[in-house]
Parts: sequence; C-alpha cells; structure tokens
Amino acid sequence: MLLNRPSPRSVASLEKLRDTVPEGKFVPIDCDLQDFDSVRTAAEEIKAKGYTSIYCLSNNAGIMAVPDEITKANGFDKQIQTNYLSHFLLTRELFPLIVAASKQYGDARIVQHSSEARHSTPNQCLEEKYFLKQESDGMLGGNKIKWFLKGGPWYRYFQSKLASSVFTQCIHDKLLASKNEDCKNILSLSAHPGACDTNLFDQHKSGSYLMSRIIEPLVLHFFFQSAADGSMGLLKGMIDSRDNVVGGTLYGPEILGPKINNNMRGPAVPNPLSPCESDPKGKIMLWRTSEQAIGATFDI
Repeated sequence: MLLNRPSPRSVASLEKLRDTVPEGKFVPIDCDLQDFDSVRTAAEEIKAKGYTSIYCLSNNAGIMAVPDEITKANGFDKQIQTNYLSHFLLTRELFPLIVAASKQYGDARIVQHSSEARHSTPNQCLEEKYFLKQESDGMLGGNKIKWFLKGGPWYRYFQSKLASSVFTQCIHDKLLASKNEDCKNILSLSAHPGACDTNLFDQHKSGSYLMSRIIEPLVLHFFFQSAADGSMGLLKGMIDSRDNVVGGTLYGPEILGPKINNNMRGPAVPNPLSPCESDPKGKIMLWRTSEQAIGATFDI
C-alpha cells in the first residue's frame, strides 16, 4: 500500500483495513506523487523489502479541481503529476515485478482509475500543453471556475483522467506487441466510479445552509452512489477472474446513450472507447511527453 502524503485520514483507513481483514498483511510505504524522486524511492523500498513480484498495481490516488500550481520538485501541474505522470513513473519502475508475477501466477494486472470526466475535455482530445513542464503557476487556465465542471481547475482534471484511460490503451497495445511472452498475460485495465460520494468533493461543497443541508444531500441521494459501489470497477479489474475481464477495457457504470454521458451509478460493466481514447496520435504524444517528463524511457 502506497500512502501519498500520509495523513490522519490515510492512517485511519489503514487501521480500518486491518480491522476488516485481520489476517491480511498491509505494508504502508510513503510516496509523494508530487515528487518524482519520492516515487522512485517508494519503488526502491518495495524492492528492498524483498518483494520480487507484484500481481496487481492499482494506480488509484488522485486530486480534483485544485489550484493552477506547479509541483515544487518537478515543475509540472500538480493535478497532472499527481493523477497521471507519477503513475506513469511508478508503473515503469515496478514493471519488472509485474512481469515476474505474470510468469509466476499466469497473469498480472495494471489498473488505472479514470473517471467519467474523461469525456468532458473541451476539445475532446488530449492536449500536449498539459503534460509539459511549466515555467510558473497559473499557466494552464488559472483558478476561475466559470460554472460547475467549467474552468481551468476542471479542465486540468479532465485531462488527467483522459490521460489515465489513454495510458491504459498505450500499455495494452505495447503488451500485445511485446516479444516477451510473459507480457502476453499482463492485463492493462481501467475503471471509472461514476458519481460517488467520496472526500474528493469536500473542497467543492458549499457552506450555505440551502446548499449544504438541502440541495447537496438531495443530489447525493438521487444521482450519486456510495464510495463502496463506486469502487466496483476498480476491484473488478484488480481481482475478478481472468475469464471475466478483457485487456484494454474500462469498467464502470453503463452509458445509457451514445451521446449521453449520464452513467453516474450502477454496476461495473465494459465501457466503449471514445475516439479520443483510441486516437493513435494521442497515444504517441502521451507516451512521448510522459517519458520526457520523467527523464527515462519506458520499454515494454
């Protein structure tokens, strides 16, 4: 278990896991996803603890609609680095252990947590500027939220979640093309939670009585599902039978119509890829800028 900037909340979550599964073994490892050196250190610590194989790497951590600021350590947008670039680096660093697990167990998993927000990028595509090093804060749309899900903070979030889904497709393509037979049994998967009630929304909740006591509870009740229900897509990708999951697939609540992105709640089922998720040029750009960001190639 990687802990991104350990907090009382994450410590409490760890204790809850231990209480729920007393026979389980949970090993917390500190990892600051806003610092590439911290990610590399976390990967080395995993290896130093004697782990020689990893059956499933689940890249789940994320932040949402935060200010237009760059990371002090590396100079990338905080949201892009936390939600995507550091996951790219972590996957690269731990990939040999995932290959070893595939050889040992017959299959292994790499699972990204995307979002229905991946469909909401203004230009319906990945844009290279979001994945480049920035000179200073405020270079990627600023902090103004024009309306719910509109404005710079949201657009950066949408890009990060689309990147997670495209990253899944990139890995899937490279696994299929790999000459290493052990790579053939690795599944690259992703998930989205629909709309679920988690602490990701805390910073955006209104302080007014009408909003906080009446409108927001009604919205949560009728349109959102629980965090537990929202985790089903992620869990399906991580632990469901190999017979029930297909590489390159994103699992989450079902889209009800071809142009209606209202899959906010429901069981985790395969979601069709949009053109921006399967665009070859977008895949090439994302992989290239990601390697440039971490200063290393990622060969599969």
